[in-house]
Amino acid sequence: MLLDWGVDLTLPIAKENIADLDTFFVDGNALAACFVKDGQITEDFCKELAKREPLRVVFRDSGFGDDSVKINVEQIFKLMSPHTDVKTI
Repeated sequence: MLLDWGVDLTLPIAKENIADLDTFFVDGNALAACFVKDGQITEDFCKELAKREPLRVVFRDSGFGDDSVKINVEQIFKLMSPHTDVKTI
């Protein structure tokens, strides 16, 4: 994902725990990534993440319990952090 978005591989990466999920931040808020699986990504987690207003966010597709959660998460970012580019892999 770093290469796909043109993010320098030498930038610092920090790991934080948000709503009990490990989340990685590249260069502060240049990129946020959460690769949990088995439907652990919730709307509450995404609201906390959107408050940080990262430039880009990436999630693992299996992290969403169902398509409705995935759609709601996209809407959360559109409302709370409209400049954030959200991708799912």
